[in-house]
Amino acid sequence: MRDYGLDEHPLVNYHTHTWRCMHALGTEEEYVRTAVDAGFRVLGFSDHTPWPYKSGFVSHMRMRLDQLDGYLATVRGLGKKYAGRLRIPVGLECEAFPEYMGWLRDLKEEKLDYLILGNHYDLTDEGDHNVLNDAGGFYFGRSARPEQVRRYGERTIAGMATGLFDYVAHPDLFCHTYRVFDADCAAVSRDICQAAADLGIPLEYNLLGIQYHARIGEIGQLGYPCRQFWEIAAQYPVKAIIGFDAHDAEHLKRTELFTQGLDFMWDLGIETLPHLPGLD
Repeated sequence: MRDYGLDEHPLVNYHTHTWRCMHALGTEEEYVRTAVDAGFRVLGFSDHTPWPYKSGFVSHMRMRLDQLDGYLATVRGLGKKYAGRLRIPVGLECEAFPEYMGWLRDLKEEKLDYLILGNHYDLTDEGDHNVLNDAGGFYFGRSARPEQVRRYGERTIAGMATGLFDYVAHPDLFCHTYRVFDADCAAVSRDICQAAADLGIPLEYNLLGIQYHARIGEIGQLGYPCRQFWEIAAQYPVKAIIGFDAHDAEHLKRTELFTQGLDFMWDLGIETLPHLPGLD
């Protein structure tokens, strides 16, 4: 294991959720205090974006639109309170739903520091009602068929091409419950990595995925981060960023996973960014 100095690779995280998404725990200040105690330099909040759904749909996994201003005010207030001890930029984790990209672009320009592309849901209903759905779209983390893997790749690359996103969260999410890294997985991995290299968009090595699979044990699924995906990524001039994907302040205490991720990237020869460009 390499010895990473805090100046070379400081503890940073741009992938932090809040209670507003309904599947994260704790207050924002609990995350901040934990990050300060653990020696973080940066803690970015990027909760799941609300969407101005024209149908009036209310999601089970996002903040409501009427909570957005409170979210921004809370995080900005903590940034001022902890100035000099911790940098606290504010962003959102989003899909790239074409109908709402204009709204999202304006929101970023006016109120946000950054955006993460988290391609969780498709645009249309795949007809499988045994998975979590958000306004009718298939959840890519339950991909079980090659066409779902290919669709994930298409939508992820389309999101990157918008130019709105600063990095791609868990680019290997499609491997979460997939059982064999087949030719479709390999092709989609190559396509995503080629697009990331061409567009200069970093890919996230997601530490929450490690904790998911440590909890459930060996169940015959690829999971993420997926070694095969990152071995393919090493063949392209991509850059990585480590993301805790924190849904609980306790997740930020697992700093050994941060070092583990750096080691893994080092062994593969993938450059790991010490901070998000423009937010150092």
